[in-house]
Formats: sequence, structure tokens, C-alpha cells
Amino acid sequence: MPILVKGAGVAGLTVAHELWSRGHDVAVFDPVGDHRHAASWYAGGMLAPYCERESAEQAVVDLGAGAADWWDSALPGLVRRNGTLVVAPARDTGELRRFAGRTTGFEPLDHAKIAALEPDLAENFRSGLFFSQEAHLDPRSALMQLRTKLAAAGVEFHAAAPDVAAYDRTVDCTGMAARLSGLRGVRGEMLLLRTAELSLARPVRLIHPRFPLYIVPRDDNMFMVGATMIESEQSGPIRARSLMELLNAAYALHPAFGEAELVETGVGIRPAYADNLPRVSRDGATIHINGLYRHGFLLAPAMAVRAAGLIENEEEP
Repeated sequence: MPILVKGAGVAGLTVAHELWSRGHDVAVFDPVGDHRHAASWYAGGMLAPYCERESAEQAVVDLGAGAADWWDSALPGLVRRNGTLVVAPARDTGELRRFAGRTTGFEPLDHAKIAALEPDLAENFRSGLFFSQEAHLDPRSALMQLRTKLAAAGVEFHAAAPDVAAYDRTVDCTGMAARLSGLRGVRGEMLLLRTAELSLARPVRLIHPRFPLYIVPRDDNMFMVGATMIESEQSGPIRARSLMELLNAAYALHPAFGEAELVETGVGIRPAYADNLPRVSRDGATIHINGLYRHGFLLAPAMAVRAAGLIENEEEP
């Protein structure tokens, strides 16, 4: 069955891989050809369903539980299963308790246990939560490696719009461009910092009064800092207030970030429905995957499996 996937962000590439792995003839329509234009490029890459339960529905935990295994199977060696550390300044220990009350799958940490996990943070934090079952990956490497793997396997990537009539099914993964009813854009802003004065083995979430702040280690002494959640579909450069808040939060995590090199700022518009949960829907011969919100890499595998099952009449969305 020839299938056309529209869009080459995380949703498009994961469903293309899922369909290809099941033996389908898959092609991808990607008019841009540059991941830097996709919201996925600015993602944190955290596979952290238990932490997300603090502000998300239980469905996010259930759908995201198998994400690390899916990515490990698709791209062996990319996933880092080092868990997630959640910390808070001493003045916000009440917020840390609130976070614990809304989540599961964690171990409470004292100062000694924090020091054992992340020695560079030992001087700044006396209590925390460790979600040992969580993982992370580099989203940019994931996008590029997945595309390379699919192209090498014979999946064609089209820059010009192909004839839809030549395909039995179309899977639309174009995010905000799909203009689906009920879909809204949520602006997320991020930073990339570089410093050799600090080492982290896992994503660290810092309890923040306005938004969930996280710092994710990457190769070459790089750290991704994100992310704001602004109800806006406006793109463009990062806002001054957001930049200051993200930098101040990074500095609060560790003073070494005060001397870090600011390598990049980025803005992504993330598609979301009113309940902030993703949907797989069908409109004739077209399947839509959309509304991944801030959970792209976490929930895209489950949505890809669901869409493939729908195409094969194995299940309803």
C-alpha cells in the first residue's frame, strides 16, 4: 500500500518509520527540506512521562511509557536512560512537595543522594526527586538520523508536491499548517548554552514560579535550556523577558552558567488542542496526526503506532 506522509518533523518521521518498518511503501513530502523550520528542532528531547504528569493528564504517562523503547529500537544508541532530576531552591521546597504530590515513579533525594547523582549541583540543593525510569535524547540528532535511515532504506523525500492520487493513504503531520479545527499554537522559546565548567548526566528540572524550566545536557559541553509556554502563534526572535528568565533560572541552577557562551536562541510554535493531548483522526483517505503540544518526542511514537494501526484497520483512533 503506497502511503504519502506530509511533513518531516518528529510526527512525520516517526510515522514514516513505523509504516516502513511494517512493510509499507512510504514517501515523505517535505517542501522545506530543513529541520530548522520545524518546532521539533527546538525541542528538549526529554522522554519523561512521569515528570510531565505534574501538569498533564494521565494519558501522557500512558502514551509516553514506551517512547524510550521505540526510539532505542529505531535508532540504537541514541537514547540515554539516566533518569530525570527535579530540584528546587530552599525557598521553594513547598513547590517541590506539590510536584511530588502530583507525580509518581520517583525517589526522594537528600543532599548526599543529589551529590552522588550530580556532584556539580551538590552545593546548591538539599532535596530533590529522582525519576530513574525516564530518559532523553538529542532531538536534532534524532531527526537527522531518522531521515538518513529512511532515505537509505528507499523512502523517497519529495520537495515538490507529489500527486496524491498515486497513494492509497495520506498521513498529514504538518502541525499548524494543517489548519485543523480546534488547533492552536503555543510559543516555546529556548536557549543553547556552552560551558565546560559544569557537567550533568541527565535532564534537570528546576521548580520555577512561571513555567517548567529544564536544562538538558548535550554533547560538546552544550546545554539546552527551555522552555516558555506562551499562548501565541507569533514566531520571530525570542523575547527579552523570556531570555532574561531562562538565563536567570540557569544561573540559579549553577553559577557556571553566568559565564557560559550563549550559542543559540530559538522559537518554536507547537500545535495543541484545548486539552493539550494529541489526536489521530481520519478524514476519508487522509489520517491526521496533530496536537503533540510540548510532548513531541515523547508521544510521537505512540501516535505513529496508532496511525499505522488505523491504516491497517487494526484499531480506531
